[in-house]
Amino acid sequence: MRLRPGGSRLRPAAVHGTAALLLGVSLLHLAGHGAAQPRVALAFGAVVAAGEWARITLPGDREHAPVATAAALAYALLGPLHGLPTAHGVLQVVAVTGLGTLVGLLPLAVPAVRTRRAPGQRPRDALRADTASRRLLTVAFAALLFQPLYTSGLLDRAPLTGPAYGAVLTGVAALTALCDAVLAAVLHRDRAGLRFAAALEDELRSLPGIGSAIVATGMLVSLLAGEVGLWALPVFCTPLLLAQASFRRASAIRATTRQTIEALARATEVAGYTPPGHARRVADTACAIGRELGLGTRDLALLEYAALMHDIGQLSLVEPVPGGATALLPAAEQQRIARLGSEVILRTGVPRRVGAQVARLADPCRLPDGSADRTLPLAARIVRVANAHDDLLTDALAHGLSEAGGGLAALERLRLERGRSYDPAVVDALARVGSGVREPE
Repeated sequence: MRLRPGGSRLRPAAVHGTAALLLGVSLLHLAGHGAAQPRVALAFGAVVAAGEWARITLPGDREHAPVATAAALAYALLGPLHGLPTAHGVLQVVAVTGLGTLVGLLPLAVPAVRTRRAPGQRPRDALRADTASRRLLTVAFAALLFQPLYTSGLLDRAPLTGPAYGAVLTGVAALTALCDAVLAAVLHRDRAGLRFAAALEDELRSLPGIGSAIVATGMLVSLLAGEVGLWALPVFCTPLLLAQASFRRASAIRATTRQTIEALARATEVAGYTPPGHARRVADTACAIGRELGLGTRDLALLEYAALMHDIGQLSLVEPVPGGATALLPAAEQQRIARLGSEVILRTGVPRRVGAQVARLADPCRLPDGSADRTLPLAARIVRVANAHDDLLTDALAHGLSEAGGGLAALERLRLERGRSYDPAVVDALARVGSGVREPE
């Protein structure tokens, strides 16, 4: 299904351009004035570079370099070092972070070490540009909040020492985390086609995970560097580096789950119960509708799983449904197939929420008294419309209609059942996201 272009959005190029301009200004300042405490700058830059090279890919096709970001944040929040004052300032923080990032990215640019990407994934260069730009702008924001307070002596005159100093750092770190979440939402919205509110919700939900570990490490390094000096960098960045292994394992488990789901989705096609490409088309249409309705990345992933496996219950049938078109069956038979499919899904290790969604796929959106069934999951309503659309379009094509004509005919039939079999909001969203034209198989 071809989607209509989205509305005007702040493109990633604007974020990248702002980061590049800021880095250029910072490098010019560094070249003209020299580096304050170059040994300290070199140490933090080296850790940023090493952390950039040891980046990880998390679910949702997102790349992170936790150690690099934590080290850059620690440099932005660095006050006294081993009891002695520092004077690197905002522009040097940006310059050191940018140079460390560029040095860390150089080995990843070599073709021999480039990571092979799966079909449908964004190019790694785009992912790295996103994370590098985010880090540069976020660290600049943190340094802009903290460094003027420190270099001006305001923190000493307040006086803000001990717990009060820690509270200031915590406040700056919290605002920095929010700034990073907004930047990430802007980039993620544009790349994934999400609504901004959904993208921001995704980013805020991720903060208690790897985000909180990064912020906590950055704060600890900046605080304890005042007592132990540069030894704080390896001592407190090493646990974060080890934690990356856990995140890698979790990502591998999710990748295995996805492969299992895709294999099960193809089972009905291989057995001849559904047309080739049907599950994938339904999943693509369902995700397009979900994005239009404001779903975030996590909900979209579960929606895609449910859409891919929505026909698994057909394997229990003695004879295949003609054309695999379950939308043309009586309601009771549709519900029986959905329940059988749910039982299969619940035994595969797929998230139980997916099985619950598939179990309700064929349930009407209204109760016998005419009121809306608020217990019916939104994902079930979406997949039902997406599946019916593909079944009806396939039937229209079999009767000689063109792609465009078949799409319009399928949409019109869905509208006739709008408010009874199909959720009105979902049907309206389908009409908005496309004209009913499928991509070629």
